[in-house]
Amino acid sequence: MRKVINLEDLRDARTALPGSIGFVPTMGFLHEGHLSLVKRACRELDSVVVSIFVNPTQFAPTDDLDAYPRDLERDIALLQEAGADLLWMPNNEVMYPPDYQTWVEVGEITKPLEGEKRPGHFRGVTTIVAKLFNAVQPQVAYFGQKDAQQVAVIRQMVRDLNMPIEIVASPIVRERDGLAMSSRNTYLNPDERQAALVLSTSIQKAKFAYDNGERDAGVLRAKMEEIINAEPLARLEYVSCADYVSLAELDIIERKTLISMAVYIGKTRLIDNLILE
Repeated sequence: MRKVINLEDLRDARTALPGSIGFVPTMGFLHEGHLSLVKRACRELDSVVVSIFVNPTQFAPTDDLDAYPRDLERDIALLQEAGADLLWMPNNEVMYPPDYQTWVEVGEITKPLEGEKRPGHFRGVTTIVAKLFNAVQPQVAYFGQKDAQQVAVIRQMVRDLNMPIEIVASPIVRERDGLAMSSRNTYLNPDERQAALVLSTSIQKAKFAYDNGERDAGVLRAKMEEIINAEPLARLEYVSCADYVSLAELDIIERKTLISMAVYIGKTRLIDNLILE
């Protein structure tokens, strides 16, 4: 696996890669969720590029960017084992040089859910992903379904800007007890780790009700809220039952739907979701 930092070396390395190019953008501190994307890309395309960049512009001023977990040496070993061909590790000076002024913003789909709770977050996401796409120029890019709104926003950006890139969303990878894998899970102490199961438990309760004929979105939201609010270590930020494409909240479920939530467990903010087909 070749490792590069600056743009010139990336372009040289990218030109040398054979065949179709798959791309997995990450912020590092990799877990099995990330690696499942890399392995899928390796199965489906000829060459695979991975990026590691902790993007400062998608963090809120109240977030502790410096505390975001990092372990580059471990990440490199995992990517080599997974079969990646090229690792790009740009620094802030590469991605945001002095006097940087250009931003990519997507409209309505960024306003609810994460966009409402984290102002400016998606401007940072879409800008960095557009820059990564422009540099790597993949045919296919892989993202995890856990960040469901992010996937929807990036798909909108790719359509709107006529980017010749297929966006593939892979299913959420979960721990054995159901907790969605996340780099932020490392912040949880043992009691909080147990309490965090309310996210997946509440989603499964909503799915059970849906599978048994419930189509009132308000009822599903209430079922999820009930479980989360019963956990003393949990603080609910939002639950949602929304149209899969537009992310508009629904009254009655009549088409493909995304149920999702954001919950603080102690000081750690976790998200989870499930698609109702």
